[in-house]
Amino acid sequence: MHPHSRARRRILPAAAAVCALAVALAGCSGTTKDDAAKDTGTAAAGAKADPGAPMKKGLKLAFLPKQINNPYEKIVDDAGIAAAKEFGATGKEVGPSDAKASSQVSYINTLIQQRQDAILIAANDPNAVCGPLKQAMRQNIKVVAYDSDTAKDCRQIFINQASSEEIGRTQVQHLAKQLGNKGEIAILSATQNATNQNTWIEFMKDELKKPAYQDMKLVKVAYGDDDDQKSFQETQGLLKAYPNLKGIISPTTVGIAAAARYISGSSYKGKVVLNGLGTPNQMRKYVKDGTVEQFSLWDPKKLGRLGAYAAASLASGRITGAQGETFTAGDLGEYTIGKDGEVILGPPTVFDVKNIDEFDF
Repeated sequence: MHPHSRARRRILPAAAAVCALAVALAGCSGTTKDDAAKDTGTAAAGAKADPGAPMKKGLKLAFLPKQINNPYEKIVDDAGIAAAKEFGATGKEVGPSDAKASSQVSYINTLIQQRQDAILIAANDPNAVCGPLKQAMRQNIKVVAYDSDTAKDCRQIFINQASSEEIGRTQVQHLAKQLGNKGEIAILSATQNATNQNTWIEFMKDELKKPAYQDMKLVKVAYGDDDDQKSFQETQGLLKAYPNLKGIISPTTVGIAAAARYISGSSYKGKVVLNGLGTPNQMRKYVKDGTVEQFSLWDPKKLGRLGAYAAASLASGRITGAQGETFTAGDLGEYTIGKDGEVILGPPTVFDVKNIDEFDF
């Protein structure tokens, strides 16, 4: 079950190569100005970017996470709020205590009444939030989706943690390497409607169709609803229902931590491989006690910072959200807006016992 360290070292360059390829493909797709305007729907309709415009002072940015008590989303939002201070803006976080599809709607309506300059949202459902977000854009409030996208015409920009394809495929690749490409596997996701989860899972399923994985079988996709207790119970249920289960991918920070907690105190420890997306601080003890060998994630602080700079650049008229526009995000450097208003933060980091103590989030 433990791959040789040599095999593990190969994972990082491979992931980097996939990302470089994804970025190259995204950057090389030739589109005309008309295409770009069509791509962004309501985003750039009639608006013209002025890249030389000064960053407006006193902007009000509101972060609306999937749920207010999600530790990962708090890291993202706190970093965005701190970044806002750097360019003379104020940021705040508001949001529901549950991740239900419609729970963000009332918060959007309140933020419109408060005349925020920009709303940054991690959508619980791509469509449930669309009505009020379109209303916000009609009132010249800029909308940036981050972490989990809305439908494309309900925001100007989507800040994606990494290429969705890369996240989905590399999680299968990492787990397969640990399992020697054999055995039954399951996925422990968040909510059934979470845009990012579903996109990644589609790429996981597509990756599993390759001949290399003919001896691996996806037996179940379970949903823990980004709730710690439910994710814990779903892990227990998976292991009882599938006695031959060899691996679990949990592409959600709440899910992987709950699954690790269950496995660490059970007879499955050392027998079932758990991989996915987690934060180092949540997962450190499970890596050190041998429950989990490796997992991945991007740096959520950078995601929050990039979101704040994108929102402020929109609100200052520097960008409109059209494909090919560029903006600078402080010390993160320059970013280019891709197709459908997508901006990609960069490749995910793989954490294991060798590097986990270098990170604190």
